[in-house]
Amino acid sequence: MSSSEHADIVVVGAGIVGLCAALYLQRAGRSVTIVDPLPPGHSTSFGNAGFISAGTIMPIALPGIWRNVPKWLLDPKSPLSVSYRYLPTAAPWLLKWIAASKLDTVHAASNALKALHGDTMARFRELLGPEHFPDLIRTEGSVNVFYGDAPSKSEGFIRDLLTRQGVVTTPMGAAELKEMYPEISPAIKRALYFPNNGYTVSPARLTATLARLFEEAGGTLLSRRILRVTPVEGGIELFTNIGDFRAKAVVLAAGAWTGRLLEPLGVKLPMETERGYHLMLKGANITPRLPLLLRDGGMAITPMEDGLRLAGTVEIAGLDAPPNEERALQLLDRARIVFPTLRADGYQKWLGFRPSLPDSVAAIGPAPGIPGLFVAAGHGHTGMVGSSETGRLVRDLVLGAPPAIDPAPYSLARFNRAA
Repeated sequence: MSSSEHADIVVVGAGIVGLCAALYLQRAGRSVTIVDPLPPGHSTSFGNAGFISAGTIMPIALPGIWRNVPKWLLDPKSPLSVSYRYLPTAAPWLLKWIAASKLDTVHAASNALKALHGDTMARFRELLGPEHFPDLIRTEGSVNVFYGDAPSKSEGFIRDLLTRQGVVTTPMGAAELKEMYPEISPAIKRALYFPNNGYTVSPARLTATLARLFEEAGGTLLSRRILRVTPVEGGIELFTNIGDFRAKAVVLAAGAWTGRLLEPLGVKLPMETERGYHLMLKGANITPRLPLLLRDGGMAITPMEDGLRLAGTVEIAGLDAPPNEERALQLLDRARIVFPTLRADGYQKWLGFRPSLPDSVAAIGPAPGIPGLFVAAGHGHTGMVGSSETGRLVRDLVLGAPPAIDPAPYSLARFNRAA
């Protein structure tokens, strides 16, 4: 494809968000091309915890979180780590993140997350169909576990917020936990069961399946890196590593790299990269019946078809710093807080880049002042659960159809106020 050629709609990014958007647009009768330098799902979507949780309605920044920041910065093993070298760059985002922990902002973010996540299972059933959905996604629920003798203030706030949003949960005590997870530590005394949550047995195979369905229906996948996005008469020009071409409409779903493409256009998107790690345990001696989220330790434990995945923590160090492999190895220590006897024959380490906005609410919608350019990025920790509804919302916004959910909370206008 060259500058003399014109595409209909181009989606930049072959991660889970871009794939869902491309499929919904394609099924609405449009010709769609996906552009990414990597194969589908081979970046951040590859190594996440796999949670597809309708009950995910809590932003990361909660009231009072600022009290923890100083000790987190001083403890290299804390759930949040900030590179001292990168701190001057990250400071403005961190201040916005702390500001987003105000109660009214948290409630607004929670409402937005509920709307984007609440029907995720229904959307994935639409996208995958009856053949692939039960093969790739489990719907038996998930469990949040807490340790310590008494509930913390944040734990109480989380439960109140879940009740406020109507999220169905069932409290679990030590005896019930022991029955579901025989190897669980006696230090884990409380938990919440989310019956409407689920997970994928393989994020990699889920994204590969969506890509195959897209191609089988006539979609085009181009292996190219987008270097520049330029508004031109009648559409958008995309300059790539092997040439340029034009499209009538472009959806930027490039994850943590989206901000770099928008910056030259004067479109503000206060995105930071929350670097997340995983350990994929091979031959683990424990296979949990349901995935767990260790709320106090900021990590997930998910049984997958290729092994037991330990995923989580936050490292603020940008896109270009080398991996800090110790952050990955620490996940095994945290997992043993939950399962003290956990062992494995081996493991694989991984690093991914969460595209995160301070209020934990994704940016979905038209780029202000640039006709034909749309954004679907900034999902942070919830890209897997939020991707399916995001795809449907992108379809409606690009095609000018009445959206099924209110697009206002996700609008880029919240970062780009008119002078």
